Amino acid sequence: MDAQKVDLFVMTNQKYFPAEKIVYLKDKLLQTSESKFNLVTSTELKDPTTTLLVSIFLGALGIDRFMLGETGMGILKLLTLGCFGILTIVDWFTVQKKARELNFNKLMVLL
Repeated sequence: MDAQKVDLFVMTNQKYFPAEKIVYLKDKLLQTSESKFNLVTSTELKDPTTTLLVSIFLGALGIDRFMLGETGMGILKLLTLGCFGILTIVDWFTVQKKARELNFNKLMVLL
């Protein structure tokens, strides 16, 4: 794979992935084929900032967990109003990391 294309992809999308895994992701992308790279670049990624804002404003209803694909926890938060606010506050501090991990894992499945 062309190093310039990989560098451009990593630079423009680094906010979507955990900082400690960027180097590993870059190495995997350099080893991949052109067709897989095109598939990776067309993959829709969750924006951690948007997820945080949804968590702040609609977290008690579990919308943030539904966005991350955690349906069970979303239903729990919906029925208990964020476990009486405790889980909502915890999610304010962890939801961005969860979104980045979800994006990273999604790309690792493709690669």
